[in-house]
Amino acid sequence: MLNKVILMGRLTRDPELRYTPQNVPVCTITLAVDRDFTRQGEQRETDFIDVVAWRSTAEFVSKWFRKGLLVACEGRLQTRKWKDKFEQNRVSFEVIADNVYFAERAGDSQPRMGGDMPAMSQPPRYQSYQAPQAPAPASHSQNYSMPPASDFAELDDDDDVPF
Repeated sequence: MLNKVILMGRLTRDPELRYTPQNVPVCTITLAVDRDFTRQGEQRETDFIDVVAWRSTAEFVSKWFRKGLLVACEGRLQTRKWKDKFEQNRVSFEVIADNVYFAERAGDSQPRMGGDMPAMSQPPRYQSYQAPQAPAPASHSQNYSMPPASDFAELDDDDDVPF
């Protein structure tokens, strides 16, 4: 089975950090996620999706994220059944976050939700991630040479090319 959710959206409110009776941090946020499509003449619709982060992810989100910030989240979808105050059965859908990432640099754009984004003292060093470039092993780079240009022939037409 596969249960994987990846979302990108803006926070609709500041993160809410709480602790369980066993002192485990849990943080809740809501993402405003625009739909990819619109019908002609209509405005783009937005979904508001509840996200729950636990433990160190919860502490990270509550420390660095604020209302209006564009974030990316990956996790799994979970449903909960509960009864409201009138004893009616209800179902809630929420994303349990495995990872939450910055999707823009601080100051790149103003939040669309209104208000000014609070200044962050110093965002974490992994705010924007770039994969490290692995250097080629010395033995390969020293012994490798390009084949002579004469080994290649230019095709006059592509009728025989299979792709």
